Amino acid sequence: MTMGALHEGHASLIRAARAHVGRDGFVVATVFVNPLQFGAGEDLDRYPRTLEADLRTAREAGADTVFAPSVDEVYPGGDPQVTIGAGPMGGRLEGASRPGHFDGMLTVVAKLFHLTAPDAAFFGQKDAQQLALIRRMVRDLNFPVEIVGVPTVREDDGLALSSRNRYLTPADRRTALLLSRALFAARDRLAAQRWLRARAAATPCSDARAAGLSALGEARLAADAHAVACAAGSCGAASTGADAVRAAALAVLKLGERADPPLRLDYLALVDPADFTEVPDDFTGEAVLAVAAWIGTTRLIDNIPLTFGATGR
Repeated sequence: MTMGALHEGHASLIRAARAHVGRDGFVVATVFVNPLQFGAGEDLDRYPRTLEADLRTAREAGADTVFAPSVDEVYPGGDPQVTIGAGPMGGRLEGASRPGHFDGMLTVVAKLFHLTAPDAAFFGQKDAQQLALIRRMVRDLNFPVEIVGVPTVREDDGLALSSRNRYLTPADRRTALLLSRALFAARDRLAAQRWLRARAAATPCSDARAAGLSALGEARLAADAHAVACAAGSCGAASTGADAVRAAALAVLKLGERADPPLRLDYLALVDPADFTEVPDDFTGEAVLAVAAWIGTTRLIDNIPLTFGATGR
């Protein structure tokens, strides 16, 4: 299911669907710009509509057909009086910034499920909260469809593919790259923490040893020993858990305040993918680090999955 203006990210969904059903299966792509999920002042009127190009992209990616209904076909008689409510998760993050957005999204997804009757439906992980809500709706309302998440597709510079990227000027794009760089910085911070904890477990190191090395002039060894001691929890330093990962991302996003054009942060959140509530510093398990920001007149979102704990990355 797409809103059109198809790019390589959408094509990856279609290819994943084709691989899932095989040569003899039937793949349908939907193209519908859903007015119910656009709030007042959002970009419904200027949202790109490129149906002819979309048909070519869908065909080349492996779709058998494209269902591109009109607004009157999907909502005969105007806006529906009965809609689907997104519940508590729908009021967080994107839902807080865009009230009613997820109610409109779930309503059209439910209608398109009925109209196309899929056995499996494929959605990008770039819209992580949307994906979580669709999974919740399918589970809670007993839709007979398998929901498959497909990894985010990025350009060579790291920017997540989005139909709204075409709004970015060259200067906007330079600023927009801070979104993915912030997420990658957080991922790298988490990887470094895991490495230090592994060192601490294999070679215990006290903060006293670090101080001794420093007194001997071994600054680099002292710094390493101090980091290992902190990873072991013996130095009383700042967080080495989820809060430190958030801080690493925020430090990069802060650079955007001085960029031209500046980055205006909407939110940065490290959340439990089950309900999109913030995770505590000592959290273990799967999490999603999500960010939304304005660059000029364009609002972009991005996220990255992270795993905290012994098997984390």
